[in-house]
Amino acid sequence: MFPGTLLGKRRPCQATCDTGGVRVSAGVDYAVRAAVVLASQPTDRWTKGEAIAAGQGVSFRYCEQLLADLRRAGLVVSQRGADGGYRLARPAGEISVADVIRAIDGPLGDVHGVAPEDVDYPEPATHVRDVWVATRSALRTLLEQVSLADVTAGRFGPGVTGLLDDPEAWERRPHMRDRH
Repeated sequence: MFPGTLLGKRRPCQATCDTGGVRVSAGVDYAVRAAVVLASQPTDRWTKGEAIAAGQGVSFRYCEQLLADLRRAGLVVSQRGADGGYRLARPAGEISVADVIRAIDGPLGDVHGVAPEDVDYPEPATHVRDVWVATRSALRTLLEQVSLADVTAGRFGPGVTGLLDDPEAWERRPHMRDRH
């Protein structure tokens, strides 16, 4: 895992969306958006990659790479040809945001590419591992309960709604170097 990243590995030279501590890779951001586009379509409709890319302001080539990753993960299916495109492999309510993240960036909350329970730090930092395990658990709790159908509808369960209702959730805290 890269410094400040809790959602897995980043691809080289890939931008991130800095959310004030947890960094969401551009690939994850674009892939979740693409999956939500597919979730918003009728289940029998094929959606062209070009339409997804153009509608979300993403490069077509990059969008196609991400859709291929989602296809390999079994989250979307594709069909070639004039009538082809992409659609979800199963109902939007059965695909979590965590599923999409794992398809693009790998496991949630790894530490330098290692599962947090497998890291071993010397004293006095031994219990830092516990913080990373708890962080992964918190990410799972949130991201596994939010489906693509939830995002498409803008309706979330009480766990997410409670977090969104907290005014501090909408405030970015400054980086330590920005504090004087």
